[in-house]
Amino acid sequence: MLNELSLNMRRHSRMQTVDFRYLPLSTGQRVLDLGCGEGRHLIGALLAADVAAVGVDLSHGDLLTGREKTQDWAVSVNEPRRPMLTQASGYALPFADHSFDAVICSEVLEHVPSVARVMQEIDRVLKPGGQLVVSVPRRWPERICWWLSSDYHLQLGGHLRIFRLGDLRRQIEQLPFTLYHNHGAHALHVPYWWLRSLFWQTPSHFMIRLYHRLLVWDLMHKPWITGALEALLNPWMGKSVVLYYRKKAMSS
Repeated sequence: MLNELSLNMRRHSRMQTVDFRYLPLSTGQRVLDLGCGEGRHLIGALLAADVAAVGVDLSHGDLLTGREKTQDWAVSVNEPRRPMLTQASGYALPFADHSFDAVICSEVLEHVPSVARVMQEIDRVLKPGGQLVVSVPRRWPERICWWLSSDYHLQLGGHLRIFRLGDLRRQIEQLPFTLYHNHGAHALHVPYWWLRSLFWQTPSHFMIRLYHRLLVWDLMHKPWITGALEALLNPWMGKSVVLYYRKKAMSS
């Protein structure tokens, strides 16, 4: 059982943008994944600690898929816990003030018209002293995707903006959040999205299929060479930039 749990943790760590080594969770805490999609970080939170994991997303379809995937994962490892999934807007979260110990907001802010409104809601539901993780696409790989294909970002639900990291940090840090760590993630995914953008009208192009096969092989077999290559490339080429914050405690 221990080896199976370790295998699941390693496999899911390749899929996740958030590195739970920098988001330490404790038994009994409540974790919110805002924009949870199909639930990969909810599984990561449950693997990291005995927490209550809650996922929120606007997409009913993604939530249905997330329910199936998290159910399949739980059954496969004989896990009794399940995440709670809720359809809601990041502008009006259906939770009480200070009701979560940690909030994950991964690859969400580039999609929303008002970053400020989402951040204000995160601030509202996160406890003082709680942890926040935000990730967004890295600027220069994202700019190449936009240059290769306007459809990449103009599709329904696509990216509305390309962030300057300094500007995003200043906006977040206007609220009571203090940065304590950052890193890049998914450098090996960058060429895939360049290919997808270049051949947007032919998604079955052999180069896309070939590179996708490489990514699946990397996920399933976790060879040391691709792990080492991604670790080398992530600081400057990682498709995502991941920021870890702690919310300041209330002054007495």
